[in-house]
Amino acid sequence: MHAEHVHLTKEKETLLWTLYCRALDSRSKHPILHDKAAEEVVGRIDYDFRKLKIAPDDVIGFAVRSKYLDQWTRDFLAAHPEAMVLHLGCGLDSRVERIDPPKSVRWYDVDFPDVIEVRRRLYPPRDGYCMIGADVEDKRFLDQIPTTGPVMIVAEGLFTYLPEHEVKDLLQRLTSHFPSGQLAFDVMSRPAVRIAKWNSTLRATGAQMRWGIDDLRVLEQWVPRLQLVREVALTEAVESARISWGYLFLYRVANLLPLWRRMVRFLLYQF
Repeated sequence: MHAEHVHLTKEKETLLWTLYCRALDSRSKHPILHDKAAEEVVGRIDYDFRKLKIAPDDVIGFAVRSKYLDQWTRDFLAAHPEAMVLHLGCGLDSRVERIDPPKSVRWYDVDFPDVIEVRRRLYPPRDGYCMIGADVEDKRFLDQIPTTGPVMIVAEGLFTYLPEHEVKDLLQRLTSHFPSGQLAFDVMSRPAVRIAKWNSTLRATGAQMRWGIDDLRVLEQWVPRLQLVREVALTEAVESARISWGYLFLYRVANLLPLWRRMVRFLLYQF
């Protein structure tokens, strides 16, 4: 099979980081996601994944994050089988394959045009599924998405790479465009964003994290329609017990200290 050459830089290149982590998780003895599609896609890409210098604990952390956002999406679709899913910053994530929604669900994957171009070559078409090549900071991309019915919005590993004013603007536009729905995403605290600049993979790609948040009340001040449904800290997730003993010790200490506990959180809001 012909290997697809992929050339992406900076923040876009990090999508290969998360993709490879999901593939490595799938190859492990006790996978968290069982993402066979990620394994297959990695096998079709002409890219030296060794340059990313991925740590084993990164594999577990990303798999845990995806598992929570996947489950919240499944729960929403179980309650709203004819809903719409808007997956922002989808990268090469095989979430639509993992969840395998019924044909009654309309699913939109959105990312930069060059990322979507690669994605079209790697993922097959399916009923009710649409890929949109657009920058989420471009206010016009929502014009391509209908407003009828409830929507599940998923933004995994996206907001951290946007400046604060763009996060605020995007949240306001999303909740104004759709009548009702839920929003699942991850956040990092401000100290965590500062620490992340030393991450070997981010340094290898040249990507830069820009936004962190400590007090979640700020989000509801920005968008009064948002109501927090669920908050899970990475350090509290049951699956995180699989990390190395050194990090496990730090996680247990972090759960006793609010500032540390909220370094990485997965959030579910309704509006």
